[in-house]
Amino acid sequence: MGAVGFVGLGVMGSAMVRRLLAGGHQVTGYNRSRAKAEALAPEGLRVAASPREAAAGEAVLSMVTNSEALLQIARGPDGILAGLKPGAVWADMSTVSPAVTRALGAEVAAAGGAFLDAPVSGSSITVEQGKLAFLVGGDAAALERVRPFLLSIGRTITHMGPLGMAVTMKVAINLGIAIQLAAYSESVLLAEKAGIPRERAVEALMKSVLASPMLQYRAGFVVTSPAEPLFDCTMMQKDLGLALEMGRAVGVPLPTTALAHELLGAARAMGLGDRDCAAIFDVLACMSGVPMSAGGPPSGRAGRPA
Repeated sequence: MGAVGFVGLGVMGSAMVRRLLAGGHQVTGYNRSRAKAEALAPEGLRVAASPREAAAGEAVLSMVTNSEALLQIARGPDGILAGLKPGAVWADMSTVSPAVTRALGAEVAAAGGAFLDAPVSGSSITVEQGKLAFLVGGDAAALERVRPFLLSIGRTITHMGPLGMAVTMKVAINLGIAIQLAAYSESVLLAEKAGIPRERAVEALMKSVLASPMLQYRAGFVVTSPAEPLFDCTMMQKDLGLALEMGRAVGVPLPTTALAHELLGAARAMGLGDRDCAAIFDVLACMSGVPMSAGGPPSGRAGRPA
């Protein structure tokens, strides 16, 4: 088995590292909050003091929140670019701007390395189940060098073509999640206000043709919101912002995406930014005059800036 660096140990990143360690790989990991890295040390993680140190091997993976966070771990004297060896491969699994991906790819190439965009479709649950799906953009030969690491984390890899195409596809996928949640919420609320108990409406919908794989994980969130979100409102709104930006650039109208973006903005204004993006239901529930999902807003906190 191989050695790999890993930068970004949030919920998803930590779950991925556990899969890598369980697969027999040696992992050197860095996180801005060192405690998250140290929590994985008993499981075999070698804790790095900087992104530069984590990137000292032949391959490095990263999973961060947005374009700004990606550039922060990339640049500077302690960044990944400073530690990247000639010939090394960096696969970034974050959902970020395709333009930022391509610009960073040029910087990695100038440093003698290869950069891949390798965003994922799934959640921490699918990581734990080994069912995560990778989309990868960039050089096919570079992909082959990191394929064993990716397959230790997820089940499938789809090469989307040149650098930036994978994250483009990921944004297109994520807008569908938010739109599905809005439609599902409307179905539940219409049934509930017409006299059908919410739990019975959820049961019926999940036995119908509307029961998508995504709803298999989130259907019950309209009854009880999870303590730990699979993907919070702030992050989903960020992704829909990327979709709207891309739509304007290529001339594709995205009216339902724009509506879902506004519903997520309303959720954040209600203090639900840290809740799972299924909180779209709670926004519509308030508008409909019915109770929100159980669990309540997270101690009055507004969402983080997207």
